[in-house]
Amino acid sequence: MVQGDTPLPLVSVILVNYRGAEHTIACLRALREDLDYPELEVLVVDNASGGDDVARIKAAAGDARVIESGANTGFAGGCNLGARHARGSVLAFLNNDARPDAAWAKAAVDVLRAEPTVAAVASKVLDWDGTGVDFVDAGLTWFGMGYKRHAGGPLADVAPGEHDVAKDVLFATGSAMFVRAEVFHALGGFDERFFMFYEDVDLGWRLNLRGWRVRYVPESVAYHRHHGTMSEVDAPDTGRETFLLERNALAALYKNLSDETLAKVLPAALALAVRRATARGELDPTQLDLAKAGPVETAPVAIPRTTLAGVLAIDQFVELLPSLAESRAAEQAARVRTDADLIPLMRKAMEPAYPLPRYLDAHDILADVFGIEAVFGQRRKVLVITGDAITDRMAGPAIRAWNIATVLSAEHDVRLVTVNPLAAPPPAPFPVSAAKKRDLTEPVEWADIVILQGHVLEMAPALKAQDSSKIVVCDLYDPMHLELLEQGKSAPDDRRAADLAGVTRVLDAQLLRGDFFLCASERQRLFWLGHLAALGRLSPRLYDADPTTQSLLSVVPFGLSPEPPVRTGPGLRATLDIDGADRVVLWAGGVYSWFDPLTLVHAIDRLRQRRPDVKLVFLGMKHPNPEVAEMDIGARTIHLADRLGLTDKHVYFNEQWVPFGERQNWLLDANCGVTTHYEHVETTFAFRTRVLDYLWAGLPIVTTDGDAFADLVRDEKLGVVVPAEDVDALADALERVLYDEDFAAECRARIEVVAQRFAWPTALAPLVEFCRDPRPAADRLIGSAPLTAEVPPRGAEAVRRDLALVKEYLADGGPKELARRVAGRVRKVARRRG
Repeated sequence: MVQGDTPLPLVSVILVNYRGAEHTIACLRALREDLDYPELEVLVVDNASGGDDVARIKAAAGDARVIESGANTGFAGGCNLGARHARGSVLAFLNNDARPDAAWAKAAVDVLRAEPTVAAVASKVLDWDGTGVDFVDAGLTWFGMGYKRHAGGPLADVAPGEHDVAKDVLFATGSAMFVRAEVFHALGGFDERFFMFYEDVDLGWRLNLRGWRVRYVPESVAYHRHHGTMSEVDAPDTGRETFLLERNALAALYKNLSDETLAKVLPAALALAVRRATARGELDPTQLDLAKAGPVETAPVAIPRTTLAGVLAIDQFVELLPSLAESRAAEQAARVRTDADLIPLMRKAMEPAYPLPRYLDAHDILADVFGIEAVFGQRRKVLVITGDAITDRMAGPAIRAWNIATVLSAEHDVRLVTVNPLAAPPPAPFPVSAAKKRDLTEPVEWADIVILQGHVLEMAPALKAQDSSKIVVCDLYDPMHLELLEQGKSAPDDRRAADLAGVTRVLDAQLLRGDFFLCASERQRLFWLGHLAALGRLSPRLYDADPTTQSLLSVVPFGLSPEPPVRTGPGLRATLDIDGADRVVLWAGGVYSWFDPLTLVHAIDRLRQRRPDVKLVFLGMKHPNPEVAEMDIGARTIHLADRLGLTDKHVYFNEQWVPFGERQNWLLDANCGVTTHYEHVETTFAFRTRVLDYLWAGLPIVTTDGDAFADLVRDEKLGVVVPAEDVDALADALERVLYDEDFAAECRARIEVVAQRFAWPTALAPLVEFCRDPRPAADRLIGSAPLTAEVPPRGAEAVRRDLALVKEYLADGGPKELARRVAGRVRKVARRRG
C-alpha cells in the first residue's frame, strides 16, 4: 500500500475484450511486466466474444480477474461492468490494443492526489512505436463532434507546448484514462446508449459541467494500435462507425447543452448532419427536384452506406430522445458551468471538421443563419440577494450588494433581490426587486451563481441543502454575532443567549454550504478561517486543492466609487444652517451600540471652549431599514448633547438618512471624518464602512484605535488614531486635523492615493475573478471521496494492537475503564453490522 512513506490508492485497470484475445493477452503482459505501480488490480471484461477468447485470456490472466458479459454491450457497457466489480478508488480504462508506459499509472495518480478538483486524467497516447500522435488534446465542434486534436500526425510536427505541458481538457480518450471511482459511479459511468465512440466525450463533458476538471498529464503515457480491435470486427466501408459517430454526437449535444444554446444549435446540427451525409456520398441533391423534371423514373436510387449511415443516425437519435430527455433533465439540473465556460476547452468550436466542398458551404450558411458563433457567448446568470432595504436611502449591506451587482453586470446577467419589504430602488442597469421567502424559488432556479448576505440562506431551503448544485457565494463582511454581543446587552440573559445561538447557527449554515466566501479585511479572514476550521470545513481535500485557501475565502473590502464626488445640490451646511467658515466634524453613518458617540460629544464640548467654530454633525440617526430596531445609544447621545447645551449649536443630529445619491454633498461640506468606538471584540474584527466615505471625499480621519481602519490610518498617515474613551486625546486630535492646515493637506494627499485601492472595481476583483470561472468548493464536488484509506490491522498485528490498548486502558482507569471501552467497541461493531 505504500511506496516510501506515501500511501497509494488502489488502481483498478479495466480492459474490454471483444474477439481480440491476442491484443488483450499482450496488454495483460505489459501491465504485469512493464507497469511500475504496486497497488493494482486488473479486470478483463469479455463482451460475449464467443470462440475461445475467454479460455485463452484466463490462461494468460495471472492475477487478473476475467468477467464474462452475457451480451456485447459495447465499450461503454463493458467498462461499466468492470467498474461495478472494481475495488479501487481509481479506475483506469485502457484499450486492450494498448500498452502502458512504466509511469502511466503513477503519473496520473500523483495528479489525482495533488489536485482534488481533478476528476479524471487524460493520458498522452501515442502510436505503437511512439512517433505518431493518438491523443494529446481534446476538441469539440459546435455540432457535437468530439475529436482528438493533432491525431494521426507525427509527434515531431506538434509544437512541444501542445503535447508536453499539462492542461485542462474537455475529455480524456477512453483508450487510456483514469477517473475517480466515486465520481464515475456518481455520474452513472459511461452512457451505455452510445455503445462505443463519444462515450468518453460525453463523460468528460458532464464532468466539466458539474465543476470537475479533466487534466491532460503528458507524463502518463500509453501506446495504442489505433482501431486494432475494431479492424477485427468491422470494415470502414460498412458505415457502422459513421452511424455511431453521427448518432452519438447528436446525443451528447442534446444531453449537455443549455436550453438557450440547444434551441439554436440543434436545428443547425441536424441540417448539417444531412448535408454531411449527402456530401460524403456525393449524391446529386437536385435529382428529385420537380423543377428539373425529365422522364418519369421510379427505380430505386442507389445510396452509399456512408450517406445511409448519416440518415439512419438521425432516425435513431429520434428513437433515443425519450430516454435522452430524462438524462438531459438530470444533467441540466446538476450543471454549475455554462456553455461559455467550456468554449476554451472546445479549442476550435467553429471548425467544420470535414473537407468536403458542399459540406463546407452548408456549414458556413448554417453557422451564419443560426448565429452559432454568438450562441456560445451566453452571459452567466448571477443573483445577488440582500436582506437590507433598497431605496435611495441605503445602508451598508444594501450599498455593498448594489455595487456587487453593478460591477458584475458588466460581464453577466445580474438580478438584485432584497428580502426586505422596503424596495424602491433608484434607476439601475439590472433588474431590482423585492421577494418574500416563497418568491425566491424562481430567481434561485434562474441563477448560475447566488451571492447572499446575512440571514438570506435561511429563506432558501433548496439552496441551503448540501446536495444543491448551485454555486453559492457567502458575503461575511459583517460578523453579525459579534455585533449582537454588544447590541443585545439590554435583553434578558436567556433571550440574549438564544439570539446569539440563533445568529451563530445562521453563520454556521453559510460556512458549511458556501463555495466561496468574502470578508472585509485580513483580520476578518483569520477570524473566518478559525470558524471554518472549527466546523471541520478546512478538510484535507480543500487544503490540497489550495493550501493558501484564497480560492475559498478572499478579502473583498467595502469599496467606494471610482469616480470622485461631485456636488449635485445642497449639503449639510445649507440644510442645518451651518456657517461656511465653521469647521465641521462629520459622523457619517448610523449610531449603534458598539460605537462610542458619548466620548465624542464630550470631546466636542471640551474643544468648543477654545475653538468656538467647531461643529459635529451626525449624518443619520434613523436607519433606512425599518427592520433595524432603534438602539438606546442614539437617544443617550442626543440627551447628552441636550444636557451640555450643544444641540443645534455645536452638535447637529440629522434625523433622516441622507439619500445614497446625495451623500457626497454632505461629505464635501465637512472638514474631517470621525469614528469612535469602545474596546471590545466587535471592534477588533469590524470594518467601519463610513471610513471609506471619508477616503472618497478626501477627509482627514480621526478614529479610535483597535480596528483594521485604525491600522490603515496610522500606517498610511491619513489622520490621527486615539485611545478608546480618551476625551482629551480625542479633542486634541480633532483640533489638529481641523486647524493644522499643513497636517490636513498632507493627510488629504495621502488619502487620494489610498482611496484608489478601495474603488469598487478594485475591491471586488477576487469576486469578479471567481465569477469568471466559478466552481463548487473542492469538498462539494459530486462524487468527492478519499483516494486512500487506512487498512485495519489483521492477524498478529491486530492482536498486538489490542493487547497494547488493554494495557493502556488498565493504566488509565483500571478494570472499570477497560470494561467501558470493551462495551463501546461491542456497540460500535453491532451498529456497523446492523
